[in-house]
Amino acid sequence: MVVQLKSLRLPLAVFLMSAFLLAVVQLKVHRPMLIAERFYVGAGWVQIVLMASWGAFMAFKMQNPQHTARFRQIAWITFTTVFFSQLALGLAGYTIFLMTGKLHLPIPAMIIGGPAFRHELSFMTILFVSTVLLTGPAWCSQYCYFGALDGLLSGKKVKGKRQPIKYKWLIKSTILPLFIITALLFRWFGLNPVSTTLFASAFGVVGLLIILFVSPRKGKMIYCTTYCPIGTVVSITKQVNPFRMVINSSCTSCMRCMPACKYDALNIDDIKRGKPALTCTLCGDCVSTCKPGAIQYRFPGLSAETARMFYLFLTISTYVVFLSLGRI
Repeated sequence: MVVQLKSLRLPLAVFLMSAFLLAVVQLKVHRPMLIAERFYVGAGWVQIVLMASWGAFMAFKMQNPQHTARFRQIAWITFTTVFFSQLALGLAGYTIFLMTGKLHLPIPAMIIGGPAFRHELSFMTILFVSTVLLTGPAWCSQYCYFGALDGLLSGKKVKGKRQPIKYKWLIKSTILPLFIITALLFRWFGLNPVSTTLFASAFGVVGLLIILFVSPRKGKMIYCTTYCPIGTVVSITKQVNPFRMVINSSCTSCMRCMPACKYDALNIDDIKRGKPALTCTLCGDCVSTCKPGAIQYRFPGLSAETARMFYLFLTISTYVVFLSLGRI
């Protein structure tokens, strides 16, 4: 009975936090942000209960390290399906499904490219920044609608050992500044919206081609770890968050964790150094593969297990908010 009650702590905490955050949005934001509320006055409260319950279910399943990878993928694909379904309905003319009634390109890079071009923050940019502050790199393993596709398609088994991605940091450190500089130049020269839309669309199409053809062949998330500017921003700025993943001295160098990491953050040198590479998103997929329990979450003042539960609490609660509010 004690064990069963203990297993309900995380789900209950996620339910209450998710419901509280969405209730604040329901009460304080003038324009209805919850889809149900846009159809029927008061229906937003029903949606809040349903969304919080979904988060509690995910928390109940993911608190077991053996189930984390599977249910994280389910949660991520669910978010992406809901996101693009609402976008499709918006394109079909049902503007009630759009965040502001106006359509914006559903390309993650536009979260930074848009503000650089318009000189103003967007709602998605604010959500993105909040995730980095609260959960470090969780954007790249929980919320990104392109990343979910990259993760799903890169799960294909590849022949031989997965090799480190060559020239990863050279490519990452080049694409990000070029993308931002291009957005600023478009603004400076006063290019019309058609030109900027074509450029952003082409950038997104290249990303989709990488997801469809390169990531499955390599068995790693090439789009997320090498191409996406947002992924690079996350890798750099996640250091402001206190959560860390470490490999302690009980590691036997069995290398079972390497195939589990599709973010190219666990190679031989990383394991010997005692911490994943900068592309680690704290997804936790590697934890279940580590027989000695050497791979652990760290948070100042907390035990490894408590740190993991705290991280799940924050990421899943934030995920519920994204699932409810993350629209174009």
